[in-house]
Amino acid sequence: MADLTVDAALRVAEQGQMRKWGVDSSTAQTIYKGQPIILDISADTVYVTPYVDALTVAADDIFIGIAAEGKSVASGATEAADSNRLLMYAHNTVLGFKSTVYTDADVGDTVYMSDSGTLSATAADNPQIGVLDHVHDGYCFVRLGSPQVTTGA
Repeated sequence: MADLTVDAALRVAEQGQMRKWGVDSSTAQTIYKGQPIILDISADTVYVTPYVDALTVAADDIFIGIAAEGKSVASGATEAADSNRLLMYAHNTVLGFKSTVYTDADVGDTVYMSDSGTLSATAADNPQIGVLDHVHDGYCFVRLGSPQVTTGA
């Protein structure tokens, strides 16, 4: 797979927390529904950024949630403005991602994303998003973790 270029097909199995967070506008950002969202500590400690494969995840970066909506943010936009706040699925939400990476034998395993559209079992440079809850009908359902320093570095 590769980074998202359209909104992902997600299934919500259990609704946990929802969050709104300001998006970093140091560069123009296009965010797709289903994209992992992190605090890239080397770039901005207050405003979030969408995770893409080209972004190296450092040990102190923090996974915040999964985008519940698509959004475009212009370079230099006011980050704290309501128009630049992104709604995200967060802690304890169980989301289904279209994927064949895991099977029911993997339930309880830690789940990472290797790019904005691909689940992965590999930690290296990938944000940890949660734990595999179950697999059904071509979807891997992940219970999202709380904001935490990633272990992917």
